[in-house]
Amino acid sequence: MVTGFQGRGFRVRDDVFPDGLLLSPVRALAWANAPAVDALTPDALGDLLDLDPAPEFLLLGTGAGLRQPPRAFVRALEARSVGVEAMDSRAAARAWGVLRAEERQIVAALLPL
Repeated sequence: MVTGFQGRGFRVRDDVFPDGLLLSPVRALAWANAPAVDALTPDALGDLLDLDPAPEFLLLGTGAGLRQPPRAFVRALEARSVGVEAMDSRAAARAWGVLRAEERQIVAALLPL
């Protein structure tokens, strides 16, 4: 669970992730070298999508405001049967908590605020 925000980053328990955050049901990782929204590729997510069972969708936090990810990025994830839900990073962090409480199999990539 994202428990708060600090500066441009995210707090998960006692850890702070100032440069972006990758979340799966089993781990929270710093998103080192997170690209700008316009430069997103599936490779930028590392092994985030390699879960069993596969995630239903990716919650994409696009920073301080909503920005649409590149269509090629969305199509590449949809080809893997993973949907993409883009929203500002604060909203994505809140949605993460709600959806995980419902035990939804999702992942999140949150760009810094």
